[in-house]
Amino acid sequence: MSDALRELGAHIEARRTDCVLGWAVEHGELTVQIAPSSLATFVEFLKTDGTCRFSTLVDITAVDYPAREARFDVVYHFLSMYQNHRIRVKMAVREQDSVASITGVHPSANWFEREVFDMFGILFTGHPDLRRILTDYGFRGYPLRKDFPTTGYTEVRYDEAQKRVVYEPVKLVQEYRQFDFMSPWEGADYILPGDEKTEEKA
Repeated sequence: MSDALRELGAHIEARRTDCVLGWAVEHGELTVQIAPSSLATFVEFLKTDGTCRFSTLVDITAVDYPAREARFDVVYHFLSMYQNHRIRVKMAVREQDSVASITGVHPSANWFEREVFDMFGILFTGHPDLRRILTDYGFRGYPLRKDFPTTGYTEVRYDEAQKRVVYEPVKLVQEYRQFDFMSPWEGADYILPGDEKTEEKA
């Protein structure tokens, strides 16, 4: 399978030298890195090229790297049921950049792109209805960004007296407790693999 994927990667790179920045086969999976400006035409190529025939969009997601200038990796997964291959397409985008919608090529991208917008705040130009899909209408922030607080900003509850849903700032009923993450095998004369401890309690 890896040889077939390497042949496929070489074919894609040779046919689309205008946008393929690199590719690799790792753990039996083909990953292709592309330039964001060519996304729509590249996805169309993957779908229509006789060697590729990636007709099924499996998923769209993103990864947040706050320290990078191109903060996000937008990641697409496609399946070719004709060739029995899968491919991962990645592209790095900056926080202020928008990404072209691929709903014109794969209508099923509609909800995937809405989810990425809702969770990461990445805008998709040309999307027919780009609005939040998982969070509430008044939600503030993007929950899967690394800088989003684990508690969120607001708390939603039903108020029996007002007979409606109310939004309030988050109020923790107690301070975060400080946990001791030392090994449960404290006192043993050996250290379990991966359990590297400081010598503070020695």
